[in-house]
Amino acid sequence: MARQGALVKEPGETRGARPSRREVVAAAPPALDRLIHERLRLGIVSALAANESLSFNDLKKLLKTTDGNLSVHARKLEEADYVACAKYFEGRTPRTVYRLTASGRQALERYLDHMEALIQSMRAR
Repeated sequence: MARQGALVKEPGETRGARPSRREVVAAAPPALDRLIHERLRLGIVSALAANESLSFNDLKKLLKTTDGNLSVHARKLEEADYVACAKYFEGRTPRTVYRLTASGRQALERYLDHMEALIQSMRAR
């Protein structure tokens, strides 16, 4: 009999019907995009999907959040290349405008597909 955790089988020992690790990994559903799943980041991405672009102040009002909270979450999305940020001056007033990138739109589509599949699987039970 093989030791527990041993990688080598003893002679005569048969492998059970357990699937290989590769089969298990291939059968597992794709992981949820944790970056988008967070409430405020999902709000940012969703708002930008519905609009060509939004200013920092528009997003702040729409999502009812603080400057600091919005800037931290927007930066995480920007670092992941889900949103693009343009900063400029309008007269002497600084303006920050965000838009959803192509990869951000694809990530949102994958996220929505994943959530729809979860909902369908729960309704099928």
